[in-house]
Amino acid sequence: MTANSLDVLLEFAVDLAWRAGRLTLSRFQTAIEIDWKQDASPVTAADREAERFMRERIEHRFPADGIVGEEYGALRESAPRRWIIDPIDGTRSFIHGVPLYGTLIALEVAREPVLGVIRLPALDETVAAASGTGCWWNGRRARVSAIASLADALVVTSDPASFASAGRADEWDRVRKTVGMTRTWGDCYGYALVATGRADAMIDPVLSIWDAAAVTPIVREAGGIVTDMSGRSSHDSGDLVASNPSIDGPLRDLLRGTP
Repeated sequence: MTANSLDVLLEFAVDLAWRAGRLTLSRFQTAIEIDWKQDASPVTAADREAERFMRERIEHRFPADGIVGEEYGALRESAPRRWIIDPIDGTRSFIHGVPLYGTLIALEVAREPVLGVIRLPALDETVAAASGTGCWWNGRRARVSAIASLADALVVTSDPASFASAGRADEWDRVRKTVGMTRTWGDCYGYALVATGRADAMIDPVLSIWDAAAVTPIVREAGGIVTDMSGRSSHDSGDLVASNPSIDGPLRDLLRGTP
């Protein structure tokens, strides 16, 4: 795939994320009804409306492409090119009127994510990237931080309790005792912080492909390293670590419990 065609696809994805994000804002900080899915996660009318909109636009523009979405599942799952979408990443934040939620769009080619968009509607921020074209934050180049010491690092996560539920409580305990600061500025916002140099690492012990696909090329194009917690280059393993290159090795040693 050429850079020019990726540019066109990224332009489409950025515009689509912006439009879908506007739909979510129309319901943000309102008395919205909440439903609960089988996995005990919340869903709202805003999630469903935004995903339907995104799927319709993709279907119209790229009818041969596959689509994988959080709310409505997979369409043409075996297609060589797939759009992976999450209308509201951080639904719990959205429900509580907290602006740290985002709309995510990724494009896979041969199961490798080649572009990603994080749109943060309530903050009016867009972080986007395509392979080989760099990462861009509201129109300016974005890069990961240069922090080289864990003692100075800010590490974010979506929910520390998720480490315990994944059987990894000791790993988070080692992180929080070693690094300079930890915060729960999580979900896609945490990865946006890493890509723009405002946080040094993000760790998620539990997440889905629609959570990980968009953020993976974004952090990589910003100069960061993204793998699963075992160190594999994978966005569908069910967990993810993103960091700047300087602390990547020490952070992984810390997670493994090696001196």
